[in-house]
Amino acid sequence: MPEVTNTTQGSFYFILTSIPGFEASHIWISIPFCCLYTISIMGNTTILTVIRKEPSLHQPMYLFLSMLALTDLGLTLTTLPTVMQLLWFNADEIGFEACFAQLFFIHTFSFMESSVLLAMSFDRYVAICRPLHYASILTGEVIGKIGLAIICRCVLAVLPSLFLLKRLPFCRSHLLSHSYCLHQDMIRLVCADIRVNSWYGFALVLLIIVMDPLLIVLSYALILKSILGTASWTERFRALNNCLSHVLAVLVLYVPMVGVSMTHRFAKHASPLVHVIMANIYLLAPPVMNPIIYSVKTKQIRQGIICLLSQRDMCLR
Repeated sequence: MPEVTNTTQGSFYFILTSIPGFEASHIWISIPFCCLYTISIMGNTTILTVIRKEPSLHQPMYLFLSMLALTDLGLTLTTLPTVMQLLWFNADEIGFEACFAQLFFIHTFSFMESSVLLAMSFDRYVAICRPLHYASILTGEVIGKIGLAIICRCVLAVLPSLFLLKRLPFCRSHLLSHSYCLHQDMIRLVCADIRVNSWYGFALVLLIIVMDPLLIVLSYALILKSILGTASWTERFRALNNCLSHVLAVLVLYVPMVGVSMTHRFAKHASPLVHVIMANIYLLAPPVMNPIIYSVKTKQIRQGIICLLSQRDMCLR
């Protein structure tokens, strides 16, 4: 029997791991990580500032975009402390409670990202398929309720897995595979029956990682059916172009999410470097890429950023 650690002791901690095989190059590795975190924080903060300052952007599409930027900002700030303190100061210990808190926020914000993208697909569906009823369907009150439902959905989804994991004893070896705390990483260290945790995790995969993209695909199938049946080629191109930013954001989230899930489930004996790279892409790609995508592809956001940088009182068209 493996020796078990009493998880109720305040001295219990986990040991974080950076990129395997590159421990001597932490300072050099910290440079690209620092750049990515800076891009994410500045990019998402800029989008939030532009939307807040420009009244013409107080529309459903941009309110959902501000939810996405807030989620990306939360995900960035959740992983930044442990990643950078490990790379800069070789501080590889994290307390038991702090690790569970980080686990909660990482998975909550990840699920929120998926939920917000689902809400944005509904926004695109209504805008293209029901344009005359757009303003009456997506009112400020409805958007507020959607935002509240997203928060409740994600928090209530993560909390049970947190409590199920916290009640279990951990082995004496408490070395994690990443520079932050992930549920699929911590569950490996448990010295007990984890069938309940596994079944609950499987249910979460079905309800969020599987159901959300399926509903997004369904919304785009309905959009395609609508525009191909009634619109001219010019209107079709315009409608599809309006959806391009959202489609790219969906791919940036779900491709790494599926990748990291598959590597943890089917490539357990792969090189640790593979798991670390996949996890970092999964957590860093959406917060870094989303503000770039929407700044480049959305004219109103691009004009707002130019206006903000030039400090002119220009009105967005």
